[in-house]
Amino acid sequence: MNPIRVKAGKKAYALIKDRGFHFDLVTTYYAPAAGPRWLVASGFDLALLQNGVLGQSQPVSLIGASAGAWRFAAWVQPEPEKSYRTLMEKYITTTYTRNDTSATVLKSLNAIIDAYLEDDALPFAMASKNYRLTVLTVRSKNLIASEVRLLQALGLGCAFLLNAINQENIYRFFERVVFYQGAKPPHFCLVNGFRGRFIALKEVNFKYAVMASGAIPLVVSGVRDIYGAPKGVYRDGGMIDYHLNQNYAVQDQDVTLFFLHQERVIPGWMDKRLKNRQPPQDVLDNVLMVYLSDEFIQQLPGGKVPDRGDFKTFIDDPQTRIRNWQQAVVQSAPLGEQFLELVASGKIRDVVELM
Repeated sequence: MNPIRVKAGKKAYALIKDRGFHFDLVTTYYAPAAGPRWLVASGFDLALLQNGVLGQSQPVSLIGASAGAWRFAAWVQPEPEKSYRTLMEKYITTTYTRNDTSATVLKSLNAIIDAYLEDDALPFAMASKNYRLTVLTVRSKNLIASEVRLLQALGLGCAFLLNAINQENIYRFFERVVFYQGAKPPHFCLVNGFRGRFIALKEVNFKYAVMASGAIPLVVSGVRDIYGAPKGVYRDGGMIDYHLNQNYAVQDQDVTLFFLHQERVIPGWMDKRLKNRQPPQDVLDNVLMVYLSDEFIQQLPGGKVPDRGDFKTFIDDPQTRIRNWQQAVVQSAPLGEQFLELVASGKIRDVVELM
């Protein structure tokens, strides 16, 4: 059984077939808004971290929305592996009850962030030499900015219907706000056609931006009035940038590395049920995507990747959910080393498929 498969967009595919692949080609590592599904990416992340393969010849952009931003915020800490493992432990073992509200869930998630992102480590994070963190969020508009559940749900319903008609309608309800680390904004923020704002990450807004990126509508209260950004209610960046919705390459030979739990790439959160909705082809051109095989997924607890539905399924039995998620992490642990072996051996040229 091959636990992982590898696909590449047309430019990355041609590059790998012609010259092979090495990690100096990677200018961006992107992490999607995957909810608890991020746990199966943990072995991949930790292998890259432990082997120090990214950011050696030039700083690599770590770009993430929601859980992706949470993962990468650990990468820029003084002890990244320790921070990452603390995030995993706290994320998995935090429990919720039927009485929880969006406000109490926000409080629980803030406790997770405080556990793995230490305030006195933020100056180090901001000065990272190997990585440049970029956190994707959205600023809510109209009814979706409300914390009144009925009004927010009504706004989301309208957004879903109009998004189904035309993907551009999502911007009627959300504004993309990019929080970036570094002396200047990421290149993708400066190209013609970029939709959104970009705000510098600072010690004072670091945790708030990371928290906002994972503030799922209806589930988690929004984060209000982040320092340095326009006033408003900030929510999950996956509303616009769910899996992959932008091209992060600067030059044709740049590669965007991307680990996903499934084969289908979905642009925005509201596109999940729209089977024909996919990112524009140019978004995928420079992407090297590693994803789980169906055979591997079938061997996970319950024959599936961890997801938010598990909170509801095991609301009265959190220990079973915790065991299942811990087991999924254990089974996913070798995936990164297996990818490194594909690269080191050159076999990646034989197994890569065209997206």
